[in-house]
Amino acid sequence: MAGQLNPQLLLAVPLAPLAGSAIAGLLGTRFFGNVVGRKVSHTATILGVLIAFVISFMTLMALKDGTPAYNATLYQWMQVAGLKLEVGFLVDNLTAMMMCVVTFVSLMVHIYTIGYMEEDEGYNRFFSYISLFTFSMLMLVMSNNFLQLFFGWEAVGLVSYLLIGFWYTRPTAIYANMKAFLVNRVGDFGFILGIGLLLAYAGSMNYMEVFAKKEELAKLMFPGTDWMLITVACICLFIGAMGKSAQFPLHVWLPDSMEGPTPISALIHAATMVTAGIFMVSRMSPLFELSDTALSFIMVIGAITALFMGFLGIIQNDIKRVVAYSTLSQLGYMTVALGASAYSVAVFHLMTHAFFKALLFLAAGSVIIGMHHDQDIRNMGGLRKYMPITWITSLLGSLALIGTPFFSGFYSKDSIIEAVMESHLAGAGFAKFAVLAGVFVTAFYSFRMYFLVFHGEERFGKAHAHHDHHDHHDDEEGDHGHHGLAPGQKPHESPLVVTLPLILLAIPSVIIGFFAIEPMLFGNFFKGVIFVDETHHAMEALKEEFHGAVPMAIHALTSLPFWLALAGVVISYVFYMVKPAIPAAIKKNVGIIYNVLDNKYYMDRFNEIVFAGGARVLGTGLWNVGDKGLIDGLIVNGSATVVAWFSRAIRLFQSGYIYHYAFVMILGVLAFLVYFMPFPFAK
Repeated sequence: MAGQLNPQLLLAVPLAPLAGSAIAGLLGTRFFGNVVGRKVSHTATILGVLIAFVISFMTLMALKDGTPAYNATLYQWMQVAGLKLEVGFLVDNLTAMMMCVVTFVSLMVHIYTIGYMEEDEGYNRFFSYISLFTFSMLMLVMSNNFLQLFFGWEAVGLVSYLLIGFWYTRPTAIYANMKAFLVNRVGDFGFILGIGLLLAYAGSMNYMEVFAKKEELAKLMFPGTDWMLITVACICLFIGAMGKSAQFPLHVWLPDSMEGPTPISALIHAATMVTAGIFMVSRMSPLFELSDTALSFIMVIGAITALFMGFLGIIQNDIKRVVAYSTLSQLGYMTVALGASAYSVAVFHLMTHAFFKALLFLAAGSVIIGMHHDQDIRNMGGLRKYMPITWITSLLGSLALIGTPFFSGFYSKDSIIEAVMESHLAGAGFAKFAVLAGVFVTAFYSFRMYFLVFHGEERFGKAHAHHDHHDHHDDEEGDHGHHGLAPGQKPHESPLVVTLPLILLAIPSVIIGFFAIEPMLFGNFFKGVIFVDETHHAMEALKEEFHGAVPMAIHALTSLPFWLALAGVVISYVFYMVKPAIPAAIKKNVGIIYNVLDNKYYMDRFNEIVFAGGARVLGTGLWNVGDKGLIDGLIVNGSATVVAWFSRAIRLFQSGYIYHYAFVMILGVLAFLVYFMPFPFAK
């Protein structure tokens, strides 16, 4: 790849997973008669993603060694009045990093799925879906124009609908995938409005052509208002990111996405879909830097999500939902960094988070397998000695999540906190409080889950009333399958095909932040890719304070975030290992707060009453007035009534008597004479 990037190799990155998806989805399902079996299906999809990962890694290394970025059109779909609709790739350091993250995490999920879904009838279909999901995300991150970006944007939404509702005979899965689809349509409406505004005033859908006109765009006002056009466009684009990256109040779909199988939970929450919004805003940094109003809006929304979604993780008892709410909170941190103009820090946290979040989800799936598909952490305990690999990898993932010094999550999360501290935009004060308080909250709920699952009393194999959620295809048959360990049964470590991805994900979860922080944040890795206005000083301040990865970690041992995280771990240990009566007493005495959290701030109820209820009322009104009254009643039935009446009147003259016909002819002639004769007094 010396000299320049090979477009044929780049094209193979998305097409290889697409080919694997086609083999498994067409030849491996009943649609074409199950031509190939399970082995061929998973081999084809894994090989496709492996090819994509190898090429992606080669591309990243080539760019790192000085190879110029690739930006070209591969296919022109059509040209309308000077507007070119194209498929093209923009492959620079940001794209290559995303390609590596997406393909590596996807590869781990594919391998893990062999063990996790081995008993499922939809085995081949699932492999087809996750490979298609990978293709969609790659098309999104590799795009060089808004048309292709929107295609990938909608494609990941569509495939997520299929994956969340994979067990389509389960009502909760159908509800969850419809909810995800509809909430994302709200965000996508804003997204397409933003694209439309940029197209209307820049005259192009190509990123570089739009960026070249940023100074002109910055001078324009939104018609009929005193708002800056660029502010409106950027906020509209970010509304799209709020849907995909699950920011308040469009976050409500993400926890319910847990109805899908665990491997897809890992893929959605770690490397695809939810990271699309963060990537998009970072890619559009030349535009967002033109509007402090848009950046303040982004920062406040991210701060609300980071703090208040973390609170919800404290009271969850489903192991997957605890990890899901931590995803919401961490996405909030990334969004806050975007608002502080620390785009490289947001992308850095996106990368580190992808590894340890995929690790935590897949480890949760391993626990679910060992617990015979019981997901309630209140029914676990003491799994450390039965599942040593799952235990140690979960511990490493949890330490990375809470920002333990020297772990990957520490370098990215601490950088976000420091960047926010340097911001002086409106809303920065609240954001500073939110990201600091979120450190304690994250540590508390993460280690609450860790202690309840891996330490303490063994609560499995007993009669329990706690069975909130299940994650297995037995549910397709109406929950008649047995969940949880029977009396006398013991958990067991998962097979190698499940534990190997855990080990491979644990490695970058521990070390990649240490090696990547300097080039990604303070080197030239994102030079010419991410743009920061000279009036925003957060990254400059971080660079002045940075003296190396080791000094940063050592210095953090005396910082407030470290002590907040330590306090969260210690308090969770005391509450759930030493004095379990304390959380029970707190729950009893703050029942109102608990109910608010348990009902997720009543956001779902609000949406059901206001939006779903309003839509039902509006729909009923339109049906009664418009459909029944106007269309059926007046137009269809009314026209039939008029025709029937007219027919009954005309048939009176169809008597067979000549004098009746002559009388009608005379009336007709008289009517013509009256109609065409000039009025006698007209001039």
